[in-house]
Amino acid sequence: MVVEWTGARYADKPTVESRAWIDASPERVWELVSDIGLMPELSTELQSVRWLDGVTGPSLDARFAGHNKHESLGEWTTTSHLVEYEPRRLLAWAVEDPEHPTATWRFSLESHEGGTELRQWMRMGPARSGISFAIDRMPDKEQKIVFVRLREIEHSITATLDAIKKLAETDLAEPDTEPDNGTETETENTEGAEG
Repeated sequence: MVVEWTGARYADKPTVESRAWIDASPERVWELVSDIGLMPELSTELQSVRWLDGVTGPSLDARFAGHNKHESLGEWTTTSHLVEYEPRRLLAWAVEDPEHPTATWRFSLESHEGGTELRQWMRMGPARSGISFAIDRMPDKEQKIVFVRLREIEHSITATLDAIKKLAETDLAEPDTEPDNGTETETENTEGAEG
């Protein structure tokens, strides 16, 4: 999906969604999307994340803090609440107030053609967020501000899905092997590893 100009305003609660088919089981893909500690490695904006309230993994109503950084918007930390949770199928979180969030994000997984169709979706608002301050300063450019932010988010979602696909499929690939010539060799697969 490519975000197209619609003239949406922030109050319209615009959305963006991308999908990827992954040659791996929903169980394997779920391991990755439900690991919030992995997400900062896959994002240019999300810098760090941690579970709150002594929780160590996803469950309905669990909370986590995320620290973000954006060239134009600065740095900020939010608290997100898991609002939908169905293992190996659905993981959604509302940013800040779950009843009136600044944004809602969702991963959904479906078994498809021997692999997994993974979708990531995001909706802006309805509560004020970081771009609300830009809109306050330039109300005549609200539609452009919303459009540019949606395009940024779409780019980020696509990159995240591509990274998850690579990780899920790489882990399933056969290790590189050399013909046995009487000497022992050790092979290390560092593809996808960041350090």
